Amino acid sequence: MAQRRDVIMSLFTTDRAQVQTNKGDAYYQNLFERCRARLDELKAMAPLNAIDFREILEDEGYDRREFLKWASAATAMLMLPPIFTPLVAEAAELMNRVPVIWLELQDCAGNSEALLRSDGPKIDEILLDIISLEFHETLMAPAGHQAEAQLHEAMESFKGKYLLFVEGSIPVGAGKEWCTIGASGETFEAHLLRVAADAAAVVAVGSCATFGGVPAAAPNPTGAVGVMEVIKGKPIINIPACPANPANMVGVILHFVMTGQVPELDSLLRPKFAFGYRIHDNCERRAHFDAGEYVEEWGDEGAQNNFCLYKMGCKGPMTFNNCSIVRYNEAVNWPIGVGRGCIGCSEPDFWDKYAYERPMADAHIKAPTGGVEKSVDEFGLGLLSATAVGIGIHAAASAVAGKKSDEGEA
Repeated sequence: MAQRRDVIMSLFTTDRAQVQTNKGDAYYQNLFERCRARLDELKAMAPLNAIDFREILEDEGYDRREFLKWASAATAMLMLPPIFTPLVAEAAELMNRVPVIWLELQDCAGNSEALLRSDGPKIDEILLDIISLEFHETLMAPAGHQAEAQLHEAMESFKGKYLLFVEGSIPVGAGKEWCTIGASGETFEAHLLRVAADAAAVVAVGSCATFGGVPAAAPNPTGAVGVMEVIKGKPIINIPACPANPANMVGVILHFVMTGQVPELDSLLRPKFAFGYRIHDNCERRAHFDAGEYVEEWGDEGAQNNFCLYKMGCKGPMTFNNCSIVRYNEAVNWPIGVGRGCIGCSEPDFWDKYAYERPMADAHIKAPTGGVEKSVDEFGLGLLSATAVGIGIHAAASAVAGKKSDEGEA
């Protein structure tokens, strides 16, 4: 057992001399050194819980090779060169130095469900066991005044240091009095403002928290909005989709652990590593679109042959997300993969604008980026990185799935 642990731990030892000879590029050299300094700073801190990351790896049956595949895939997802893989691996070990507070507001808890049902190394083990999850009212045992006391203690103990995850929209209209929380009956808006005040950064998870989602759909009786409409003067990261992919949540956390900063964001405050390219550009049915082969009606010959779903209302050409690469259910599949068009759930106002199944010619919607006529080259090298992400993540997922299957048969 001790020998196996030493082998696993060798993954987290960064050979600076080797990195120095391989880096070359001044930008990445500077970034690498800043990340190295940040991780050294975290290592000097006492962990916020006593859980041993190495023991979790051993308990789950992951060896060095399997974890290295995951770390490589996570590095590619963050659009970092391979030299950062040891830092990503080390950041995973140091996640118990970062306190997290998680709020649920006007939502269906789908993002928490996605988090708990994710694949490996299992996000519930990394995020809920390694990271110090100080408050998550859906998962915690205390309720009422006890829960309020725990939240207050976490806010005071980690003032200015905790990451605040927010799931669900915030009602700010005439109906906001219908939505209260806690023993004190605090409105969702007041609750969010109070907890966000001392957060290091706020991460809005899911379509509801980012852009209002389904609660904000017409006629929007509660005046539901996203987090960025309520919180001002604070770093905000939006991770939309319904639900958000756990891989993107982990990517944001890993970035924060390594750098102490939010990742590069687009104009809608979405991390570019996950939302920097369109679904259409990486869709497995793209070749059929280019060949003019479409599904004309459900169940026709085109549907049976996996033709493009554009005429059936697929919003892939106007939706930015990495669903086609990272996928869901242990990277097994995604909506278009099972024959249903994208409804654009990672875009603002998707329920009113995009959530229907009818030919795009009848929709009178112009894609915000010029639609399918937009040149792929104009989206930059991020597309090339996206391909690498797909290869890495699917390879890691296949290895994990195969290992688990073999164990089951044994």
